[in-house]
Amino acid sequence: MQRDKYITGYLKGAYKKLYSHFGPQHWWPADSAFEVVLGAILTQNTNWGNVEKAISQLKKKRFLSPEKLYHTDVKRIAEAIRPCGYYNIKTARIKSFLETLFTDFKGSLSRMFSLEPALLREKLLGIKGIGPETADSILLYAADKPVFVVDAYTRRFLTRHKLIKHQATYAQIQALFERNLPRSLRLFNEYHALIVRLAKAFCRKKPLCSTCPLEIDKEV
Repeated sequence: MQRDKYITGYLKGAYKKLYSHFGPQHWWPADSAFEVVLGAILTQNTNWGNVEKAISQLKKKRFLSPEKLYHTDVKRIAEAIRPCGYYNIKTARIKSFLETLFTDFKGSLSRMFSLEPALLREKLLGIKGIGPETADSILLYAADKPVFVVDAYTRRFLTRHKLIKHQATYAQIQALFERNLPRSLRLFNEYHALIVRLAKAFCRKKPLCSTCPLEIDKEV
């Protein structure tokens, strides 16, 4: 019980400090829910700058709609998303998502996203190439479902603050946030984005603890 109170207080305090330091992150940067879905798939094993280049190419070719992309040849899609790397694999994953979307939901994202969060997550995880992080990114940022997204930055942040052990699973890390914070779409959206910002600016592989807004002790 005492440990739970400590974690709750720590997570809430860290959020306030990060928000005060960085401000709102306006994440996920996209013009539509479908663009968020594509970004979540394309960002696997690459940096966001490359994803932006790939999205830009899709827009130039006017591929950025479920129906258009569904009827586009895989070679043309692969060529468009080449900047993000692993483009053949990612093309197959996009096509798998679209196959589910059109087979089960008649091509309608709003119909897909009307599912209860647990059912939608199960449906997404059943699509080849979509794992927990990608599924939860789609749930949170495209479908507006209050689930917490866990990534490598989240794990790094929590480990350095001694809130989790190195062997903690994705589900355990996610539960840490969802159990100790209000289940709020805005909060989960902003907190995940702020952790990403923290990791890129301070909580790097070689951390900059002395200037970190969370004032991590150098020995942590």
